[in-house]
Amino acid sequence: MQSKGSNYHRNGLVFRSPISALLLCTIAAFASFYVAGRLWQDAENRVYLGKELDRITGQGKSAISVDDTLKIIGCREQQKKLTALEMELAAARQEGFVSNLVSTTKTSPKKRPLVVIGVLTGFGRKNKWDVIRKAWMSSGEALRKMEDQKGVIARFVIGRSANRGDSLDRGIDIENKDYKDFLILDSHVESAEELPKKNKLFFAHAAERWEAEYYAKVNDDIYVNIDALGSTLAAHLDTPRVYIGCMKSGEVFSEQGQKWYEPDWWKFGDGKTYFRHASGEMFVISKALAKFVSINRSILRTYAFDDVSTGSWFIGLDVKHIDDRKFCCASWSTGGICAGA
Repeated sequence: MQSKGSNYHRNGLVFRSPISALLLCTIAAFASFYVAGRLWQDAENRVYLGKELDRITGQGKSAISVDDTLKIIGCREQQKKLTALEMELAAARQEGFVSNLVSTTKTSPKKRPLVVIGVLTGFGRKNKWDVIRKAWMSSGEALRKMEDQKGVIARFVIGRSANRGDSLDRGIDIENKDYKDFLILDSHVESAEELPKKNKLFFAHAAERWEAEYYAKVNDDIYVNIDALGSTLAAHLDTPRVYIGCMKSGEVFSEQGQKWYEPDWWKFGDGKTYFRHASGEMFVISKALAKFVSINRSILRTYAFDDVSTGSWFIGLDVKHIDDRKFCCASWSTGGICAGA
């Protein structure tokens, strides 16, 4: 049971609480004003002392703002990234992942050659080489001039001797050292039976070595009219896949011992007639077709003759066959591009 005194005590505390709170708020307000005043005074003192220090030392205001500092830091970070990328590029180039043709300086792009002409030849034909050089292919500085001014690259194409390193091979190496106009197929062994494979290797290696618009195969007993060839090829630049030549067909000989015997005669049907293909004396294929041959060289079938073999590679492709009688190599009087020696 609570006493009367206890109730009086509790009521008195409640009665005095608002007064105590008001007093505390007043004290807190004065304390806040006092602290704020001291802080303001300290700030003023610091500003004054800072100005005096600048006046005495002569330093004044900083010349670089915060924004400028951030920009400098950003530039330094970019410089670090650029340096790292340059190091990675150098390492990649050393490992062979970047072409050696990449240059740090801007150079004008080199004009793409119009055509690479491969003159398929064999051992012991020095007289033919000299005649061709004098007639249309040129040599030395004139050969380089034809490449630079007309975009025509011409090379004699030959393989290696069955007796690797013999006098035949050494003779070709000496000839090429003197004239620098040979494309030597080191993986090919020279023989009449392997001419279709040699033809395939020429297109494959030429497409890898020179990025030209066209690639032409020519026999070493054919003369070529370079200007007429250039004009004719320029007219077909808008067609990406072209096969140009003196188109023909012909009988397939199935009896062994015949001059033009075809071991795979049975593949050409009961009519024993070849499909349409360009004469082997001279024909031209476009860049896309040469790259196709280069990529698929290991699986492209060859037949008994090089011209038939080449024609067979394009049977199933979307290729435009152009039958141009100027490639029949009959005579110059007909306006031909080529003529027999």
